[in-house]
Amino acid sequence: MPRPNETSMLHWVDDLLATGHYAFTPEIWQREHPEHSDIAVKRALSRLSANGKVVSLHKGYYLIIPPQHSHKGMLPPPLFLDAFMKHLQRPYYLALLNAAAFHGASHQQPQEHFVMTDFPVLRPTLKKGVKINYISIKEFPPSLIETRATEAGYLRISNAALTAADVIQFEKRVGGLNRASVVLRELAEVLQPADFNATFLHHVHGTTLQRLGYLLEKVCGCEALADALFEGMKRERFRLFRIPLKTAISAKSYTSGNRWNVVVNLEIDPDP
Repeated sequence: MPRPNETSMLHWVDDLLATGHYAFTPEIWQREHPEHSDIAVKRALSRLSANGKVVSLHKGYYLIIPPQHSHKGMLPPPLFLDAFMKHLQRPYYLALLNAAAFHGASHQQPQEHFVMTDFPVLRPTLKKGVKINYISIKEFPPSLIETRATEAGYLRISNAALTAADVIQFEKRVGGLNRASVVLRELAEVLQPADFNATFLHHVHGTTLQRLGYLLEKVCGCEALADALFEGMKRERFRLFRIPLKTAISAKSYTSGNRWNVVVNLEIDPDP
């Protein structure tokens, strides 16, 4: 039979779940139940963890696993990420392929989740086969980040333009420039010329903008988007330095006969 502490904590956890909360800290329980000792609370948490009712995501932070997710023993990150990052007091947004899926690149099924946050660098989170990688950046322009509703509350994701830029800048994280180009082609269906505004242009690295523009024009065939990006960069007085399309490959003996001044040292297959 369950011990009294386990039974009372189980009821409390079920009540949290019923009100749409998927996580808690032991401190919250202890504030509401000061009669229980630290040791008793740890024992109750240990038993609930062993029964698959909760899982420790981070030191002092537990996720509640509802019946519909009990077969995996873990929640999908969109259900807990916002609350978890607030617990850590970190700015964030869901990025790369995970954000692309929200914008319609639905057939891209990422095996890992990528989250942009600030410094210091966070170590990856790996629980029950679910991995979250954290990429540290310096700035979080509010106008480039969207808030989406989830059954657990809200989730911050990069907008389509920022997602496109991030996919190019961090192409190694998504499987290389070929796959990044496939994702970009899908994102191009929801991108608008007005998305390449001053805030976007000032936030994204100039070299990333050059590669983005080249791929939009030459690989995706999206001339209107490429023209809007190019005109925006010209208006903001960007200098287009000669850069390689693929940084890890030598650019010697290759030419940059395009307006983006991108040395095409890698053949992109638009239909991998």
